[in-house]
Amino acid sequence: MNSSASTPPLSRDELQERLAQSAFISFLNLTVLSADPDTQQVVMRAGMRPEFERLKGSGQWHGGPIAAVIDTVGDYALVMLLGRPLPTVNFRVDYLRPAIDTALIVTATVRRNGRQFGIVDVDVANEAGQLLAIGRATYATAT
Repeated sequence: MNSSASTPPLSRDELQERLAQSAFISFLNLTVLSADPDTQQVVMRAGMRPEFERLKGSGQWHGGPIAAVIDTVGDYALVMLLGRPLPTVNFRVDYLRPAIDTALIVTATVRRNGRQFGIVDVDVANEAGQLLAIGRATYATAT
């Protein structure tokens, strides 16, 4: 589960504190809902901001902030296990339907936590539970 036996997994509160250490990540308006090292899964909520709108007053999320949220939550699923931020090596996203008048509920699941690379799958849903986007990212885990 944890590739470094000397580093205990970070808790939900510790992850929330780490999010606040970056001005950009703080701007993404993320709240850690759960962090489970046993299932290697992190769930966060991203609240809408006017700056995230596709068109002013539309309530529709622009794809750029959604992609940034996917990358960040995916990274933090591995941060939970390794205790440190990781650079993104590769990233993709598929948008399935528009996100309108909703916060995003983002679930990141670690698929691989290897010595060189980690792979994380990320699902983005609206508050009603409809799947809006899916992403996959690869992060460099080597120290």
